[in-house]
Parts: sequence; C-alpha cells; structure tokens
Amino acid sequence: MFQFTSAVISFFVAFPIICYLLIFILCKQITKKHRLSVNFALDISTLFFIISVHFLIVSIWGKSLLSYILLVILFIGVFIVILHWKIKQEIVYRKVFRGFWRINFLLFFCAYLFLMAYGLVYYVMKQFGI
Repeated sequence: MFQFTSAVISFFVAFPIICYLLIFILCKQITKKHRLSVNFALDISTLFFIISVHFLIVSIWGKSLLSYILLVILFIGVFIVILHWKIKQEIVYRKVFRGFWRINFLLFFCAYLFLMAYGLVYYVMKQFGI
C-alpha cells in the first residue's frame, strides 16, 4: 500500500498539470460548480508545482535550490502582506493567504512550463552534442 501511495504522489509531482486536471474533474463532478472546482484544483496543485519545479531544477542543473525557492515564497508573502496593508489599511488574513497562494501558483506554473521546455531542449542538444 505504501508503494502505491508513493508511486501516485511521485506521478503527481512529475506531472502536476495532470494532478490539476484530475482534481478539477473530480471536484466538478461532485460540486457541479465550475469556479469552485477551478479554485480548489489551483489550491491543491500549487504544492505539486512547487515541488515539481524543485525537482526539475535538480535534474537539469544537478543542485538543489530549495532554499532559494523557499526564500522567493517568503518574499512573495511579505510583498502581498505589505501591498494588502497599503491598499486596505488592515490585514484580512484569508484574503492575503488566498492572494499569496494564487500568485505562487502563477509563478510556479510558469516556472514549470519554462523548465520543462528548457530541460527538453537541453537534453536533446546534449544527446546530439550541440
């Protein structure tokens, strides 16, 4: 059972877009609400995109930049809190965290797409000696 669970989690880390789609389809079937399903799938798959970006960096460059990834996430959080405070004059934690998590999704989704394309080109060029 542990091996199966480990394999499923590994698959979702390797392919977070499929994780997003599966969660979206499952939630859409249960709730029948499109917007809620999209938001729920975004929230869950963000963690998989963050982990996936880390492992893509490790596989492309051979070194872990997890501390830098965590630092970027921390700076995004600080920026969102300051921005929310400047605009609203008070911090509503639920809105701040939601904005923080959605910006992380956008950042790591774009980073995932870029690193996948870069990794594919890099390994093809490496195989052909270019």
